[in-house]
Amino acid sequence: MYKGIAGSEGIGIGNVVVIEEHEINIKRETVDEPDAEIARLQSAIEKFVTLTNEMADKMDVTVGKKDADILRGHIQMLQDPMIEEQISSLIVAEKITAEMAVEQVLEQTAEMFSQIPDELLQQRATDFRDIKTRMIKLLLGIEDVDISQVPAGTVLAARDLTPSMTAGINPDNIAGILTEVGGRTSHSAILARAMEIPAVLSIDGICSIVKNGDKVVLDGSSGEVIVNPDDTTIKAFEQKLDAFQKEKALLAKYAGKPSATKDGTKVELVCNIGKPEDAQKAVECDGEGIGLFRTEFLFMDRDSIPTEEEQFEAYKTVAETMKGKPVIIRTLDIGGDKAIPYLGLEKEENPFLGFRAVRFCLQRKDIYETQLRALIRASAFGKIKIMVPLVTCVDELRRVKAMAADIMKKLDAEGVCYNKNIEIGVMMETSAACMIADILAKEAAFFSIGTNDLTGYTMAVDRGNAKVAYLYSTYQPAVLRAIKRIIECGKKEGIMVGMCGEAAADSKLIPLLLAFGLDEFSVSAASVLKTRKTISDCDMEECRALAEKVMQCATEEEVLEILK
Repeated sequence: MYKGIAGSEGIGIGNVVVIEEHEINIKRETVDEPDAEIARLQSAIEKFVTLTNEMADKMDVTVGKKDADILRGHIQMLQDPMIEEQISSLIVAEKITAEMAVEQVLEQTAEMFSQIPDELLQQRATDFRDIKTRMIKLLLGIEDVDISQVPAGTVLAARDLTPSMTAGINPDNIAGILTEVGGRTSHSAILARAMEIPAVLSIDGICSIVKNGDKVVLDGSSGEVIVNPDDTTIKAFEQKLDAFQKEKALLAKYAGKPSATKDGTKVELVCNIGKPEDAQKAVECDGEGIGLFRTEFLFMDRDSIPTEEEQFEAYKTVAETMKGKPVIIRTLDIGGDKAIPYLGLEKEENPFLGFRAVRFCLQRKDIYETQLRALIRASAFGKIKIMVPLVTCVDELRRVKAMAADIMKKLDAEGVCYNKNIEIGVMMETSAACMIADILAKEAAFFSIGTNDLTGYTMAVDRGNAKVAYLYSTYQPAVLRAIKRIIECGKKEGIMVGMCGEAAADSKLIPLLLAFGLDEFSVSAASVLKTRKTISDCDMEECRALAEKVMQCATEEEVLEILK
């Protein structure tokens, strides 16, 4: 059995088709006519744009607009004036071929993104390498991989399943996906989940382990893969598949139902989003609002700060899409760990403990005031709430509130409408915020617990460091106590306490969170119905009894033993 990252849930049973990558040989030679190479470059870019638009149009039908836009984003990335200028200048300065210049510039750009300790931004490295490979193939006349013709029951095995590869995919024919690289937020995982194809990622050397025609079974929920299984194993996975399909059909009945326990305790079940268009997916999946809109994505993949009007339209779109349901929008969570070249941020030794999030915003008031003004203006169109990330002391919250108050005075003078009672809350994700939760609760309108960072900061763990990754767990007693304290402090002051980290959708943790008194669960759109089912299966008396046992545990192992 092989183990990888669970990228897209479900059971896959089928025969392997290995996506072999063509060997690309770029001749290292100089040229006499750089102008001719620039003409070749422009021709290849034009062809890239045409083919990419065609592939995106297909994906609009097979996958959906949101995921097709990933491909359309590749066009913007390649046609970025800075990128085109760098490639053309390199051709002229060093008198090299177009493919050599493309390889150097795009690989350097990809390498820059790959060094950033943020999985979402590291995905830009995959994007640029996908663009680089496709451009070089166009320049060298190499035909791209076409997986649209694979037979039904195929399990694809590839080093990485790039957006360009998946454009012509027929989800009905693909039983599963296996890759050698990628994580939960990689395009491989995003696309697999969008197409509801089971996927296991980051299986070291899988393309060498399997060969065309091998029988494979995989579990996209546990990350397990078995190659050429015996009949008993195949039968067991067929039973798993049947159970998975029955559970999926069963979840449909929770659409439109209230999010409440067996004995009537109601909670809010809302969604995490990264782009304005994601709000529609939240509506389609029966989300009761937005618990986290990550606004930093509005600032990425561009060469200048988004204007107030651009931001206002984005926030207004989400508010209008949700039609009066709550929309919590997190202010810019950017800094030394997320590279946005035009912001001119310095590289830091330890960016996760450095100049980021609210620390950056309070020093760059030119950027922050623009965002707050756009947010406050957009509050006239829906139930927008403002959330401040990485708060470690009460002064930070007070300064944000003071800035918001000044902006409101200016809007009043201008006669601009807005919600005069707009709520400003705190994303509780640091140990410091946990320790002063009782103080923050007196001044914040709400709390939202970010368990991903709260776990890392509480356990003093870099989750990207394999040597200490075993400590990165929300089941650790220290983390559970931090969560419980934050909720208790919020409840004591009568403010709403939500959770927007991964733990909010963890079926093992949900009973504990209910017992602690969590008011709001913010999950991915795809997890809404499954989370609602888990909540509906819970009885508060049983949850409290479970919590009492768990809070007496001394180790993660003891916690898991009880939760199982």
